[in-house]
Amino acid sequence: MSRLEAKKPSVCESKPLTRERLRTTLSVLKGIVASCYGPSGRLKQLHNGAGGHVCTTSQSSALLRGLSVTHPVLKILTTSMQNHVSCFSDCGLFMAILCCNLIEYVEGIDLAPTTVIELNKQLLSLCTSYLKSEACACRIPVDFSSTQILLCLVRSILTSKPACMLTGKEVDHISALVLRAFLLTIPEKAEDHIILGKSIIVPLKGQRVIDSTVLPGMLIETSEVQLMRTLPIKKSSALKVALFCVSLSGDFSDTGEGTLAVSYGVSLESAVLDQLLNLGRQLVWDHIDLVICQKVIHPSLKQFLSTHHVIAIDRVGVALMEPLSKMTVAVSSLLLCNRNDTAWDELKLTCQTALHVLQLTIKEPFVFLGGGCTETHLAAYVRHKTLNEPGSILKDVGYTQTELHLIAEAFCSALESLAGSLEHDGGEILTDMKYGHFWSVQSHSPPVANWPDLLSRCGCGLHSNQEELSWSFLRSTHHPFVPQNSLPHEAASSANNLTLDCFTAKLSGLQVAVETANLILDLAYVIEDKN
Repeated sequence: MSRLEAKKPSVCESKPLTRERLRTTLSVLKGIVASCYGPSGRLKQLHNGAGGHVCTTSQSSALLRGLSVTHPVLKILTTSMQNHVSCFSDCGLFMAILCCNLIEYVEGIDLAPTTVIELNKQLLSLCTSYLKSEACACRIPVDFSSTQILLCLVRSILTSKPACMLTGKEVDHISALVLRAFLLTIPEKAEDHIILGKSIIVPLKGQRVIDSTVLPGMLIETSEVQLMRTLPIKKSSALKVALFCVSLSGDFSDTGEGTLAVSYGVSLESAVLDQLLNLGRQLVWDHIDLVICQKVIHPSLKQFLSTHHVIAIDRVGVALMEPLSKMTVAVSSLLLCNRNDTAWDELKLTCQTALHVLQLTIKEPFVFLGGGCTETHLAAYVRHKTLNEPGSILKDVGYTQTELHLIAEAFCSALESLAGSLEHDGGEILTDMKYGHFWSVQSHSPPVANWPDLLSRCGCGLHSNQEELSWSFLRSTHHPFVPQNSLPHEAASSANNLTLDCFTAKLSGLQVAVETANLILDLAYVIEDKN
């Protein structure tokens, strides 16, 4: 006999951000995502208590699939993160860490949430306007007459995922392949509005990474014996293909609640097979060379087609149907190899991200300087503007300069802390007082007054210790300065081994992080149904 339990009342929690439970949970989530950030990020193993598949990763999309978040406030953050990653593939960790930092750094400020939110919006507007402007010193235009910047962008994505387990030589090889696969998806006759093709990643697990390659067109698995028997010996022109997304097995579709009337003496199976063979005759008459079916082809139809030297491939699945339907435009196959299943899964996800980022770069042909330099440069810019031109930020909002300086300092600290998340080995983090770029010193370095002896290049690789620069510890007290423009765009475009970030994904990540933080800061009550 079942037992009936009384319905539990909903739990109402006021001012959730003041609760220790949420602060602790938010700190744990930030620790997880921040520790994964960058080329030296720590890997996470995701598995359930019942066993099954184990995922080793540092990527935001894989983390989101494996993490179980129960607190409703954290669900807001992870949902925003998921939506961003689904649209842009990149900068998911960037968005999540910055959002957590923005919430954390305003906790001790005695200002109304509405004031914090409105000033955050003004600072976001300041940042986006600068990052989109020609005056932006951390944005580089992409010259499509050269592959140098695009290669650096792909290489930066690959090196930021340590679970791919690639050597330097392998990174260069895969970067070149990904870029080549992408270029094969661009139509040869590009018009004002081009339609990009698709690159299919084909698994070759257990092989050497260096054996990976790119082929134009699409690879479809079929038996070697069938191919040898049916493939025309000589075919000077392209193969004519017939593509079916419906079943050719002869099975009857579900009639639902209706009835099917069949005349006496009629065999449904024979009638359907006759229709399938009629289709086969029509295909032969139309000189079709290759028949591809998403589902199953009837064995008799397969035999008929084989007799007439027509290749029949079935069960290709829904995943290949879209690119197959686009075979009139450029399609490429990236044969991707790695040492084991875990490393291959991570590499596949990373290559998919890189291909998507290249597509975004076609639409908005810019890249940001990576390695933490954009964040520290932007923090220096915001500090300078809020100190020297507060009126341009405060116009029409009605807040004081003191309130602006408090929130601007929290905003800049959040950006600098995000950049500092790239350091996982206890090294010192500095910024130069000319460009506002990110510099890192290895841990346990000897204490010397001459920084150039310890510093090599800034995080993005654009500036070296040979320039006349002065440095300061990140987040230390120093007078705000005007960050100067870096090298000319032409020099930046020709530089080798730059660390770069996707312009579109990072700009969106900045916006989503601030908007999500504002949404969480604006929460007055959380009501949970405990039934």
